[in-house]
Amino acid sequence: MDNGGEQGPRLWVVASLVVYLLLVVAVLVLPVSYAQIVTGIGQVLQGWGIGGFGTGWIEFVTNILMFAPLGFLLTLLFRHPWRGVLLALALSVGAELAQILIPSRQASPRDILANVLGAAIGAAFAWIVVRRRHAAGQSEAPDRSDG
Repeated sequence: MDNGGEQGPRLWVVASLVVYLLLVVAVLVLPVSYAQIVTGIGQVLQGWGIGGFGTGWIEFVTNILMFAPLGFLLTLLFRHPWRGVLLALALSVGAELAQILIPSRQASPRDILANVLGAAIGAAFAWIVVRRRHAAGQSEAPDRSDG
């Protein structure tokens, strides 16, 4: 079986993961604190007339959104949703443990929950894509029952 067609998509996924991880690292090491980012998002939402959300909820949703691409890309890479979610869990726990050492950050089990939830949502979307592509490939396969 020729797997040459798989090389391009896998390379694209790996390249996307590298870009994603660089962006996340940039967010983590920028001199702007995460609290300032969350406060800024809250101010933008209020400017749009969407108020009533505390910074805790904004941070929770932001963490979900930040980890959804990771779950999506890891599922496309591994072709299995739970591997990506478990790796995202391990990365999230590692990131929270590292935040203990960063003075402007606070480790939180709630962040781990949001991160894993985001990764699971991303993985679910990717798994739908993988299953649909697999089903489409199956329906395009020639019927060999006649021969």
